[in-house]
Amino acid sequence: MTMEKIRVLLADDHTVVRQGLKALLEAEPDIAVVGEANTGREAVNLTKKLLPEVVVMDIAMPNLNGLEATRQISKEVPQTKLLVLSSYNDDEYVHQVTEAGAMGYLLKQTAATDLIKAVREARRGNAFFSPAISKRLVERYREAFLNGVPVKKRNDLLTSRESEVLQLIAEGKPNKQIAAELCISIKTVEKHRQQVMNKLHIHDVAGLTRYAISKGIVEGTTPMLV
Repeated sequence: MTMEKIRVLLADDHTVVRQGLKALLEAEPDIAVVGEANTGREAVNLTKKLLPEVVVMDIAMPNLNGLEATRQISKEVPQTKLLVLSSYNDDEYVHQVTEAGAMGYLLKQTAATDLIKAVREARRGNAFFSPAISKRLVERYREAFLNGVPVKKRNDLLTSRESEVLQLIAEGKPNKQIAAELCISIKTVEKHRQQVMNKLHIHDVAGLTRYAISKGIVEGTTPMLV
């Protein structure tokens, strides 16, 4: 009897990283990599076309970051499970990623150890977080419960469209190009740009770019490790 393999799509703009993850996964008898994406938009399009059971998504992707790609895939292909890979061990990002629909959040530094188990758990519909993150989340919620303090929900989080605009601004694209890529008017781009600046209390492009790099929305000079 032939084993039905877990169909996985890999989304990472680093070819070497993608090849390493592919080799790791395909060494397993029950996993097959059915597609690879270089950008967030390509990941969304390939997921709709190939209908993989699990997508492994890098958080820092060009053209559409992993958070927004996750949000769009969760909405448009809800049967596909999403695992996010990141070099950023950041509670805020874990919160945003899970709200966007991801089943798990893996640190790139421990991906070689955790990824195979995470893929199998995601296919079963179970959440999976790197142990360091999982431990911190449990401690955070336990402390909130014992102290009777609700876990804060931030009110400055950007909407999906605002995050797309922020990424494109940080990638150095002018309003006209942003409008063309997102199929919206220049006036709407300007409105989103102003909302982003107001929410983040950052009122210049250099500051927005630094913020986007610090949150892994676009890549700076930080090396991405597997």
